[in-house]
Amino acid sequence: MDMSAVREAIADAARAVVLPDGVGKLTCSGYTPDSITPPHFFAGEYAVEFDKAMRRSLDEVELTCRVLVGRADDRSAQRTLDRMLSGAGPASLKAAIEAARGAPGEFALGGLAHDLHVMRVQGYRWYEHQGIQYVGAELIIKIIGEGSA
Repeated sequence: MDMSAVREAIADAARAVVLPDGVGKLTCSGYTPDSITPPHFFAGEYAVEFDKAMRRSLDEVELTCRVLVGRADDRSAQRTLDRMLSGAGPASLKAAIEAARGAPGEFALGGLAHDLHVMRVQGYRWYEHQGIQYVGAELIIKIIGEGSA
């Protein structure tokens, strides 16, 4: 798998999120950015398990993504974050990202991977990014795909 392309495709999928009026649009990066415009989603570090099937036919990736929300108002920032971390709905990152799985029998992310699954949310807390505090959380995404590509 071309992980740079996979990370960009995940960020593209996350852009489909529709946030409540007055919050603004979710900005997204397929990499860890130097600075952000909140709310912001980005694909961060990942771990790869090679050779999950014979002859380099399958690798499994666990991608850690983060979403950070400005904290002008603690309560409204956490409400916005909660909506994005929901399992369903127009603001759900899980729903937006998993929509990029494609139809049954199709490859995910426009052919970049065999399949993906948003497995869990973790690390709901305050994050410091470039000296600024944000409320945020991590999304862990499992991606499987061709190992020899």
